[in-house]
Amino acid sequence: MKLTTAQRIRDWTGPALLTYGFRPFFFGAAVWAALAMVLWIGVLTGQGTLPTALDPVSWHAHEFLFGYLGAVVAGFLLTAVPNWTGRLPIVGWPLAGLVALWLAGRAAMAVSAGLLPELAAVIDLSFSVVLAAIIAREIVAGKNWRNLIVLGMLCVMILGNGVFHWEVAKGSYAAQGYGLRLGLAAGIMMIAVIGGRIVPSFTRNWLVKRGATRLPVPPMQVFDRLALLGLMSALLLWVALPTAFVTGATLLIAGALHVGRLFRWAGAQTLSEPLVWVLHAGYAFVPLGALAIGAEVLLGTSVSGAVQHLWMGGALGLTTLAVMTRATLGHTGQELTAGPGTVGIYGAMIAAVLLRVAAGLWPQHAAALHSLSGPAWIASFAGFSTVYGPLLLCQRSAKAA
Repeated sequence: MKLTTAQRIRDWTGPALLTYGFRPFFFGAAVWAALAMVLWIGVLTGQGTLPTALDPVSWHAHEFLFGYLGAVVAGFLLTAVPNWTGRLPIVGWPLAGLVALWLAGRAAMAVSAGLLPELAAVIDLSFSVVLAAIIAREIVAGKNWRNLIVLGMLCVMILGNGVFHWEVAKGSYAAQGYGLRLGLAAGIMMIAVIGGRIVPSFTRNWLVKRGATRLPVPPMQVFDRLALLGLMSALLLWVALPTAFVTGATLLIAGALHVGRLFRWAGAQTLSEPLVWVLHAGYAFVPLGALAIGAEVLLGTSVSGAVQHLWMGGALGLTTLAVMTRATLGHTGQELTAGPGTVGIYGAMIAAVLLRVAAGLWPQHAAALHSLSGPAWIASFAGFSTVYGPLLLCQRSAKAA
């Protein structure tokens, strides 16, 4: 008899943490995001050091983009792909092995000063390469060709991480290198593509239940494709020619297109439910980042990479928290509504991003703003670990009970 997803999960009698991909990776990502910020603040304030071969800023950037985001992407894909393909999820010890690879990467990057650069790179990249191989196998076996684009973006992110390691090995400042921009571009395109599916879909479902008359425009219309093409063009130019006039102009066009895309999703009608409006807020940082970086390029100004945090912390940070909270509630049989703790998680992340950007815009107040931004970031992810940790660690799926 052919096994179902629920039967596969029920057959696993070990820890609930290993019954679905979102559980260990969402929890691990949140814990690491908070802990890495604690370590980063310690390095900045001279209260500690890390035995890493990377300069502090590059380590900080790498561990959020490729460490934290890599885990969230794994948790999302390992949960979504079985639904896309009709194939069984990875559970139990195979899932534990994948988690071990991710943890090994975090350890290797933290102590890379004592490792050969090639060894540190292999350890760090092994997790994402194995993940990509698993996702490719599932998509091909399930003949789910529509989602090959998601696999492609994951591969671009892996390429970006590889370039980042190459830049570190040759002594470049990787925090402003091609690898980081390529990895960030892949992450932003993931939000644009996947967010372009789930934001209007979840919004429509919520509004229909409340009898709303104005609903989001269905996704992937001609305008959506034009907006995605514009963003992809702008990101490619930004990766290759970050200070060119054409890059700034294209970023502004892409930002304007995605502002229009966002307005088509009727987000203003969802303000009474944070679990829905946060999806719109997270996506809003995609055009905000494009507009801010585009203006920075055209004006020839620099705010120490601060506006890039509109993408790094705003688009990636807030959107991933929105997805993690919603997916955890849904897959553990909870009511799809945001309680006070969840609202606090979202608020702390938004505050962390805005304070960090403000620190770049007003350098005379940077020290004070940084001292507020870092703790707000920690509070957001520590809050997720505290509020959602019991669900991820112990609460088995209602469908698999």
